[in-house]
Amino acid sequence: MTSARTCREALPKASEAAAGPHPTVRTDLLLLAVAISGISLSAPLIAATAAPALAIAFWRNAMAVGALTPLALTRHRAELFSLSRRNLLLAVAAGALLAVHFGVWLPSLQMTSVASSTALVTTTPIWTTLLMRLRGHRPPALVWAGTALAFLGVVLLTGVDLSLSSRALAGDALALSGGMAAAGYVLLGAEVRRTVGTVTYSYVCYGTTTVLLLATCLVSGASLGGYSGGTWLKLAVLTVTAQLLGHSLINRVVKGLGPSVTSTAILLETPGAALIAALWLGQTPPVASYPALAVIMAGLGFVIMADRVAKKG
Repeated sequence: MTSARTCREALPKASEAAAGPHPTVRTDLLLLAVAISGISLSAPLIAATAAPALAIAFWRNAMAVGALTPLALTRHRAELFSLSRRNLLLAVAAGALLAVHFGVWLPSLQMTSVASSTALVTTTPIWTTLLMRLRGHRPPALVWAGTALAFLGVVLLTGVDLSLSSRALAGDALALSGGMAAAGYVLLGAEVRRTVGTVTYSYVCYGTTTVLLLATCLVSGASLGGYSGGTWLKLAVLTVTAQLLGHSLINRVVKGLGPSVTSTAILLETPGAALIAALWLGQTPPVASYPALAVIMAGLGFVIMADRVAKKG
């Protein structure tokens, strides 16, 4: 009797060992901090790179696929070729939404003010929370409050600079669409990552994004080559920091932290980019940078608290 019970108790432990240790919340938050630091380098690097915006988006994904290919086809080959139809379609859909995010947001920067574009594209956590509500999930009031507070921090930093010109309004609409697409990307990634590893999911996702952005560049006539050595170096740095350390680590931690915490934390990209630009490009950060960072951190803290209370309950 005792032996049988011991065997039954040992089975879950054996299954957990086979699946590998699940990272703790503290580890996930640390990795998320590294990811936010990585994507915060995106805007300063793009600003310093002499290449079309859509081409930059294409190359950062294409280079990431190239870097992940040896790993995906060796250590993760079995998982990659055994993906269920559902997970494959969801990963492809996530890649398509990531391509939409890049494809509409980057052009918006040339049509409307950077402040308006940044504020509207960072509505991602709001759309994430709304989409979760539509799926039947009831986010706690603390999540709504934290999301609103964090977004307020972004508005404090970027300001409200909406123009009534048709071109600026079109740019605002593109930036808003980019925020919506990013919300779908995060939610689909969280769903796939429940049963699929980070490398496998990222490989399929980035591969889809690369193909779609390549088609977009060819149709729009964006130049994909002829750059200087310095430009290629910046593209490589952008790939390592913003794509492999940024988006890939986000893909990893979204499984443990959930889409609400992850998407809200992405708001830290805005003050992070401002501080990096100050250190690297010599641009004086706005006076509102530091209080805005504090407000965003407070909002993120509320969302994390709500998530921990929900998990304990």
